[in-house]
Amino acid sequence: MKHYALILVAFLVFSCSADPKTYIEHINGYWEIEEVTLHNGEKKAYNYNDTIDYFEINDSLNGFRKKLKPNFSGTFETSKDVENIKLVLENDSLNIYYTTPFSKWKETVLLATKEQLKIVNQNKHVYLYKRYQPLDLD
Repeated sequence: MKHYALILVAFLVFSCSADPKTYIEHINGYWEIEEVTLHNGEKKAYNYNDTIDYFEINDSLNGFRKKLKPNFSGTFETSKDVENIKLVLENDSLNIYYTTPFSKWKETVLLATKEQLKIVNQNKHVYLYKRYQPLDLD
């Protein structure tokens, strides 16, 4: 009887997993790191970020990621550095392929919603982002 219960639970867990194709619509925009879980399980919380990540993806799933530094005036400082990206659906995952003049690498999107983005890199570090909200100084 335990085997049947275990099979039923496994079926329910795997049948309810999100379709990574649905993540694509949520990638665009401004994100700030909330927490990083290292491959050994250690967690590092980010209570303050002086830079945020901006993702822009077009209909052909190509785009870029830039690091931005928010100003108190509501604008951003940025450098000319940009990481070109391509989103690829493969093996039931949504992968982001990055290219710069100096390097190429891949990350996998574990979750993308309107408010959260979770990405794992090749070192198995999991980055949890929250949607960036500008400071309200009023």
